[in-house]
Amino acid sequence: MPAELLLLLIVAFASPSCQVLSSLRMAAILDDQTVCGRGERLALALAREQINGIIEVPAKARVEVDIFELQRDSQYETTDTMCQILPKGVVSVLGPSSSPASASTVSHICGEKEIPHIKVGPEETPRLQYLRFASVSLYPSNEDVSLAVSRILKSFNYPSASLICAKAECEGGPWTLCFLLPPSPLPSDLHPTPLPFQSELSGSVGHLLFQEAPGLTASFRFQDFPILHLDGIVEDSSNILGFSMFNTSHPFYPEFVRSLNMSWRENCEASTYPGPALSAALMFDAVHVVVSAVRELNRSQEIGVKPLACTSANIWPHGTSLMNYLRMVEYDGLTGRVEFNSKGQRTNYTLRILEKSRQGHREIGVWYSNRTLAMNATTLDINLSQTLANKTLVVTTILENPYVMRRPNFQALSGNERFEGFCVDMLRELAELLRFRYRLRLVEDGLYGAPEPNGSWTGMVGELINRTWAVAAFTITAEREKVIDFSKPFMTLGISILYRVHMGRKPGYFSFLDPFSPAVWLFMLLAYLAVSCVLFLAARLSPYEWYNPHPCLRARPHILENQYTLGNSLWFPVGGFMQQGSEIMPRALSTRCVSGVWWAFTLIIISSYTANLAAFLTVQRMEVPVESADDLADQTNIEYGTIHAGSTMTFFQNSRYQTYQRMWNYMQSKQPSVFVKSTEEGIARVLNSRYAFLLESTMNEYHRRLNCNLTQIGGLLDTKGYGIGMPLGSPFRDEITLAILQLQENKPGGPVPQGRGPPAPKGLGMENIGGIFVVLICGLIIAVFVAVMEFIWSTRRSAESEEVRSARAGAGRGRPSLGGGDPRRQWGCKERR
Repeated sequence: MPAELLLLLIVAFASPSCQVLSSLRMAAILDDQTVCGRGERLALALAREQINGIIEVPAKARVEVDIFELQRDSQYETTDTMCQILPKGVVSVLGPSSSPASASTVSHICGEKEIPHIKVGPEETPRLQYLRFASVSLYPSNEDVSLAVSRILKSFNYPSASLICAKAECEGGPWTLCFLLPPSPLPSDLHPTPLPFQSELSGSVGHLLFQEAPGLTASFRFQDFPILHLDGIVEDSSNILGFSMFNTSHPFYPEFVRSLNMSWRENCEASTYPGPALSAALMFDAVHVVVSAVRELNRSQEIGVKPLACTSANIWPHGTSLMNYLRMVEYDGLTGRVEFNSKGQRTNYTLRILEKSRQGHREIGVWYSNRTLAMNATTLDINLSQTLANKTLVVTTILENPYVMRRPNFQALSGNERFEGFCVDMLRELAELLRFRYRLRLVEDGLYGAPEPNGSWTGMVGELINRTWAVAAFTITAEREKVIDFSKPFMTLGISILYRVHMGRKPGYFSFLDPFSPAVWLFMLLAYLAVSCVLFLAARLSPYEWYNPHPCLRARPHILENQYTLGNSLWFPVGGFMQQGSEIMPRALSTRCVSGVWWAFTLIIISSYTANLAAFLTVQRMEVPVESADDLADQTNIEYGTIHAGSTMTFFQNSRYQTYQRMWNYMQSKQPSVFVKSTEEGIARVLNSRYAFLLESTMNEYHRRLNCNLTQIGGLLDTKGYGIGMPLGSPFRDEITLAILQLQENKPGGPVPQGRGPPAPKGLGMENIGGIFVVLICGLIIAVFVAVMEFIWSTRRSAESEEVRSARAGAGRGRPSLGGGDPRRQWGCKERR
């Protein structure tokens, strides 16, 4: 009984917020919203109805699938969708099927929350590794597809052919061919060569094409098509080769095809039914795979669902267990045998190789995932595609140091030679890599781009309608991605706060005294007086400090002297403290002990003073009035703003964070306006007034390197990137992204904009060390004054002793002191005869 009670308590505390599973709820993310789409929505409904019809409701939880739609392959939109899914308490997330970047975002968020993610589309390239929590993929891996393509090339004996891969995610595959084909058809130093023709393919279908090209080595081209297969070909293209995963012998396959066909005829009467799409079948199998894993897991433990949130660090406690059961699933589905390896990749499946021609498509071979190919002989015709090669592009940009700048002699130059900078250099390298030409033009209104109330856009975003590209310090935002396309970021950054250096106080003439506090200087003076007194007393008491100044005169042995008079006792510590010596050597052990202790004391004091003096004279202490964005929002003494119609302004305008909303309300209502037209205007305003400038961290760092009077307050307010802007739906997006990745690989550490270097360090001025000159001048004046007083005092004493008038004696002794006469006569010295 106690053991059962203990077990019950452990279970209760381990899962306090989980609810007993009443319905098996999944979330499916679809990225095809057209009525005449791939049939994924219908496939999910068919799977749900089939499972619920078999499972007894009282005994097992019913299956529910919540459907969420993506408008486009966008990280921002995918994140928002996942934040809507997490509170529903789902046991798994399916899809999307043709948006690899969005699928990677879903995998990342599911990994953080430990919710299994079932991939039904290709991997993103470069593939991101999620070490904490992996997903399972029903789609063949890029490595398997690459190997299958290489075996097909060998079977056709195509040493000279052009291979068109239908997705950027296939990047790893074609490059693998260089090492898999014996002998290799590609030289080791050959780069991808774009083909100068266009391929007319559907946006929802991908194909593998071969081109007879005498004299041309194998060339690879990547298009933005979601999948490498022939299932669902709409166009009547000639002699296209591809893969199919459908298991036509599955008992439910005829019903599946019939249902999709009926749905197509009801909604798309004007179009011919192209056949079932692979993504729909993968969605169908994904639902069955999840249900099988949950059923097996539920036999060993009670499963509970847990609503989660993006803003919380909570995880689903049963996610890891369910993921382990998913990897052990064995299921015969519409796409064949479904099994997974330890990495969550699909294994033990087959790919039917089909040839599409005007007569239809027929099976010409089978590829097995154990790297076996059974192929029949066939011939293939020519197809065409298009690339950036030999094209002339109009590129809009904006002046922004150090990204795009005019050359000093730009008036004497023309064309692209008028400009220089990081983005200009990057564009030049891209043009050399992809073999295109370009013309740079400045944006007319000088703005990056922000939405207008009427729906139009200003700046570079608005000009992208008529221009091919926009290359600048162009920030990727969710608002902009709704109307234009971006390449993958070529630089990562965030919003930061720039402010001028605020000095606590200006250095004074006596700043050389700052290394020690006044109390330390006072104690040092007291220590000096104490050592002088102890030294004087020790020398007087010790018999070894009394000595005969004339040891050779035995007639006067009783005459003894002591070198430590009161004046010498005060002078000896001064010489030791100044590390110069005083020509007085202690004789007794007691006086030597006093001297040694004093020297050790002065050694530590001088070393500490020297070490701190440099810092106090060269580094002026800064007083930061604010330390973060929260401090900036809570005060009104310092104004703050952004560039007008820029991404930073849009960030604060659309932010839901309370602090940023208060900052936006302040900036919007402040008069005069706190928004500036350019970065240079913002920098000038920071230096000349109490103004904090909100701008990208890369620009912040660049201007801080140029001006030591600027500093950054706090950390980054967000994380984003710079990308190359293109019109919405541009066919060159993936090509540019791959070229950027290649440039980044050739330059380890990523591109970093280089400025003109920080200014030369300034030397110390009189305001730092002027006080020591004051001390020197005062010392010289005092010394001259004392010398004059000694001269007058000695003259008067001599005049009184010789009974001579002071004026006459002074005149008589003044001449030899200034260089005339015998100095011995001046002081009354007599010659010995």
